[in-house]
Amino acid sequence: MALIITTRRMRMYFQNHRNIVQTNYPIMKILAKLDLAGRMISWTIELSEFHIQYQPRGAIKSQALANFAVELTPFLTKDDHPSWILHVDGSSNERSCDAEVVLEGPGEIVIEQALKFDFRTSNNQAEYEALIAGLHLAQELEITRLICKSDSRLVIGQLNDEYEVRESLLQQYYHFVKQLMNTFSEISLQHVRRDHNTRADALSRLATTKNKGIHQSVIYVTLARPSIDLQECLMIDSESTWITPIKEYLLNGTCSPRSDKTMKQKTARFILIGDDLYRRGYTRPLLKCLTPDQASYVVRELHEGICGTHSGACTMAAKVFRAGYYWPTVQGDCTDFVCKCLKCQEFGTLSHQKPKELHYMFSPWPFVQWGMDIIGPCAPSKGQCKFLLVGIDYFTKWIEAEPHTVITARNVQNFVWKNIVCRFGLPQIIITDNGRQFTDRTLAEFYAKLHIKHIASSVEHPQTNGWAEAANKAILNELKKRLGPTKGNWTEELLEVLWAYRCTPQTTTQETPYSLTYGTEAMIPSKLENPISAVEPLIFI
Repeated sequence: MALIITTRRMRMYFQNHRNIVQTNYPIMKILAKLDLAGRMISWTIELSEFHIQYQPRGAIKSQALANFAVELTPFLTKDDHPSWILHVDGSSNERSCDAEVVLEGPGEIVIEQALKFDFRTSNNQAEYEALIAGLHLAQELEITRLICKSDSRLVIGQLNDEYEVRESLLQQYYHFVKQLMNTFSEISLQHVRRDHNTRADALSRLATTKNKGIHQSVIYVTLARPSIDLQECLMIDSESTWITPIKEYLLNGTCSPRSDKTMKQKTARFILIGDDLYRRGYTRPLLKCLTPDQASYVVRELHEGICGTHSGACTMAAKVFRAGYYWPTVQGDCTDFVCKCLKCQEFGTLSHQKPKELHYMFSPWPFVQWGMDIIGPCAPSKGQCKFLLVGIDYFTKWIEAEPHTVITARNVQNFVWKNIVCRFGLPQIIITDNGRQFTDRTLAEFYAKLHIKHIASSVEHPQTNGWAEAANKAILNELKKRLGPTKGNWTEELLEVLWAYRCTPQTTTQETPYSLTYGTEAMIPSKLENPISAVEPLIFI
């Protein structure tokens, strides 16, 4: 049974490779018996399709000395710089704001530091203050290897770059702590449960260790003001970026002696507009240069934000340039981000078909030829909607979609009238499959009244309605990546998916459906966070 479960879960490996099963049980002889009955017969048939070779396992005694040496190796090595464990906890309420720091080291050394704030702080600020105090204490003791434990999931997640730091005050604490962490040769941040890191637990730990160790110390400190310097923290982002030397050369004409020869050539493509640096292009308008933190936000927003479609690295880089941004490592950053995206790895499509020539579909002008299809049945969503009626324009690749509980000819007629005719004018051709909803007599009379030609794709040539099938695949893939296991909320995410698709450049036209439809690019959230000179007046209107 264990072998059967393994082959079912790892079927792709058993089908493509020869497998060796090491066991001390006579599985091969049992499966070769002629008098098998029950489920053993079905298991034998199921295993017969794989190339499996059975071998006996080696004696365990022969590995005893090797296992003994491996188990004792860590105890034989001498660590000149052992790791210290730092426990921090901060709290803020109406009565007081304080924090506790407990530092545990080798030789049963325990040092506790109690902090009291004379200024009002939030809980997250108190957690950062406690961590800063603990790092300063470790620096005074010349500790090089440190393990920090805190019960604040937000602080640990921000410092481990798992969460985004949005508040300006926490951003200053974030950069200040990052600078302190760089002074240690090895440091790690871990999140622990709240009941394992309370102040009472820290004090009880200190009390219980009195009999164990002889080196103990308690330090009481009162902070009159925050540990960070606001002006210094605000300048952290602009001190060590690739933009700084270019700005200095454009403003003052100074640079390092090593880059004096090439700096003039590099800066010829850049221009300063106010305090922002822009890069000139041959075929593009001015592109705003971004720092690494700003670039990280733009990549994350374009990939998995409101207007993100979890697209590939090349499409993401094209979206960055179309949005009006630039930094030297655009392509590499987009590739790394896509490779680390869990949703893309989990729901990404793997095509095993061989490449072939594309079938060209010509449309003389926008919104003259539409393709329509149905998606469903899906998981019941709000209003018991299970089906999705999709229409796509063959010229601009603009997609219109509408959820329904049941797809009828009346629903199709209302969809064509409301989403196509009333918005983009009368089309000449509408292409659908041979479903009953699309071939109804009343719907045909509606098409004839508006002089719309209806074409039903044949079974022999399904590529006639290929664009509608491609639109269905694009919508389903993005809904899977956005929803994950919660499939019942697809109607609420549908509008965001459609907007993200309309703002993404298509490989066939190299333009976004929004720009082909309205003649201009859409305002996306990344432009509000990092405005360029062309859109700055629009933000304050």
